[in-house]
This record gives sequence, C-alpha cells and structure tokens, in this order.
Amino acid sequence: MTTTPATPPPTIGSGHEGNLGEQFTAYFRNLRSGEMGALPALAGFVLLVILFSALSTSFLSPLNFANLLTQAATLMMLAMALVFVILLGEIDLSAGVTSGVTASIVVVLIHNSGVNWIVALIIALVVGASIGAFIGFFVAKVGIPSFVVTLGLFLGFQGLQLIIIGTGGAYRVETPQLVAIMNSNLPIGLGWALYVAAMLIATAIALFDRNRRTRAGVANRPFALMAIRLIAIAAAGGLFVALMSLDRAASRGTLNGVAIAHDPIEGVPIVVPIAVAILWVGTFVLDRTRFGRHLYAVGGNPEAARRAGIKVSMIRIAAFITCSSLAVVSGVFDASRIGVVTAASGGQIVLSGVAAAVVGGVSLFGGRGRLIHAAIGALVIAVIANGLGLLGLPAGANFLVTGGVLILAATIDAVSRKRAGGTLLRS
Repeated sequence: MTTTPATPPPTIGSGHEGNLGEQFTAYFRNLRSGEMGALPALAGFVLLVILFSALSTSFLSPLNFANLLTQAATLMMLAMALVFVILLGEIDLSAGVTSGVTASIVVVLIHNSGVNWIVALIIALVVGASIGAFIGFFVAKVGIPSFVVTLGLFLGFQGLQLIIIGTGGAYRVETPQLVAIMNSNLPIGLGWALYVAAMLIATAIALFDRNRRTRAGVANRPFALMAIRLIAIAAAGGLFVALMSLDRAASRGTLNGVAIAHDPIEGVPIVVPIAVAILWVGTFVLDRTRFGRHLYAVGGNPEAARRAGIKVSMIRIAAFITCSSLAVVSGVFDASRIGVVTAASGGQIVLSGVAAAVVGGVSLFGGRGRLIHAAIGALVIAVIANGLGLLGLPAGANFLVTGGVLILAATIDAVSRKRAGGTLLRS
C-alpha cells in the first residue's frame, strides 16, 4: 500500500512571520472575516471627537481633555472589571453596587473608626474579593446562572448600603490622599519621568519577547512592526504628557484693565498613571499567564477546556473575584471624584460598564475581547456624555445616543461572528 507523505509543516525557526506587507495583508484578511476587535470603537471615537470639535470650540481644550479622562476613569475601571466575567460569557450585575458598598466601607471606617486609609482600602479589597468568591461559588459549584446570583446581590446590596451609610444618608470624602486621586495632578517633571519609564519598560518587554521567541525557535513578527507600534505609543504618550503639562486654568481675563490671577492647573491627572498601571497588569495577566489562557479557553468552549484538563470551576471563581476586586477600585475613583458616598453610590453604573465593554469590542458571547477594548469603549461613552454636555443638550439625549451606540456595537459583534463562522465553513 502506497501512502502519500504529508506536507511538512512550515519552518518556525526562520525568525519571522512574514514581512511587513504580509502582516498588513493578514490583518485586512482578518477584518474581512469578521475579526475587527476594537476598530469600530476606535473609528467611532475619532468620528465623535471630530464632530464635537466642530460643534464646540472648548471640546479639545486641555482643561476639557483632562476632565474627560477623569470622567471616564470610573467607568473605564468598572468596564475592565467586567471583562473578566464577560470573557466567560457570564455577567455581574452586582459590580456597580459592589463598588458603592466597598467605597462606603472605606469612608465609614475612616470617618467613624479612625482607621488609616490604606488599611481601610485593604479591608475593602478583601470584602470585594469575598463577594466575588461568593458569586463564583454559586455560579461554578451550585450551577445558578450568574444573572440570577448577581441580580439578587444587586438588590440586596442596596439595602446593605443603606445600613452602612446610616440615617445620615451621605459621608463626605475628606481624606486628602483619596481626594487627590481624581482631583489633583502630578508634578510636570514626575509626569515626564513616568512617561520615559513606561516607554523603557515597553521597549524592554518587546525586545525580551522577541529574544525569548527566537531562543524557543518560534517565529517573530517583523522588527519594523514592533518599531512602528512603539513609535506610535511614544508619540501618543508624549503628546498627551505635553498637553497635560500646559496650564489648563481658564484663560487670564481682565477686569477693569487688570489681569485676573488664577492658580495654574498643570500636570498629568493622578488617576491616569493608576488606571494605566492597572490596565497594563490586567493585560499582562490575560495575555501572558496560564490563568489568562485558560480564561479565554473556558470562554470559547467550556467543555473542550474541561477535557483539556482546565479546572473550569476555579477559573470561573477566579474571574468573579478579579471582577469584584477591580470594582472596589472603581468605587474609590467615583467617591474621590464626587467627594461623597451615599446610599445610591454605584447603583446605576453597572449597565454603563457592560455597555462600555461591548462598545469597545468585547463579545457578550464570551471568549473574545481585551481590557484595552473596554477602556476604549469607556472613552467613547465618556466622549458622548462630555460632548453633549458642552452642547447644552438634555441628559435624555445622552441616554438615547449611548443606547443607539450600544445596539450598533452588539449588531457588529453578532454580524462579525456570523462572518467568522461562514469563513470557517467555507475553508
């Protein structure tokens, strides 16, 4: 019996995955097959920026740009938290009230018990992780749908928040370190130093990855592609720091011929490096750790993941723990920005967090999406709210536009999945 030898696999030790042109060709081929990632959200972001810049002269001012970032920070953090459970095809409707409850715990402990703010924050993080473990246990071990479990907590935690806050109804955030997170800026020199450090770390990681892949005999993408990516990040980051280093205070006017003095507002907002650091760590966990790979595997096909030896239940529990822990950070951001915690804190933001993740390109079907997608989606929603506010339109317009963008994003996700399925069938 004569057999035809199989075609030998391509050599992976050749050192590259094709030239730069081939990489772009592969990218556009993926786009045609439905793998669009955050491209629709990025396109929408650019279009919105152009539109609001044309309609409002103050939209692109340094002051408004800084305000936009602080307005988006709370939603961005909650959206990134939700990514971990959405990747599994699950949902956490209690993430918003978890942020409110834990922020209330922080402020009440400081105000009533004199607890150091760092200790209070650690306690809140432990409470948040415990809430996530509770949800994960009932979802993964008991088998209750995440929608039901988290809906129950969404309702119950609103009562718990009333108990924590008490009859007063509100607590002011008076700890200077907490207030500074959303309301103060880094010194200009420190902002530039962090920018340089971030670029050095990004370059070192990129070179380390290339060297590791080369030593392992795995193909590398073209060096030019890595260089283009780093240059683009450096240019965008440098432009941002330079813009934030300008005096953002209102222009000095004159009153009876005398200049009106003002304190300068300059430097990168403190919340920005905090959010970027969390984004980087979370991306590292999803892209470069076993937990991240297993999370995507479970979200893509739980049964196949189970047969491959992945502990599906533990991955689900860990995802909910991560989500609730990051929700704590979102709650602290919100309390710092508003300057007060109330019994209603965090009650309405969770749906906006889900919307931000979906708008950014995270699939509600699970298995597809990244943290940066949620961050971009949060920026899109923040731009809508900020731009409509500058135009003086009513709040109802904000809800209408945001809802329309969400439906459009969900439609794109569904259509892209159908196209990807059709491509697989044809191949």
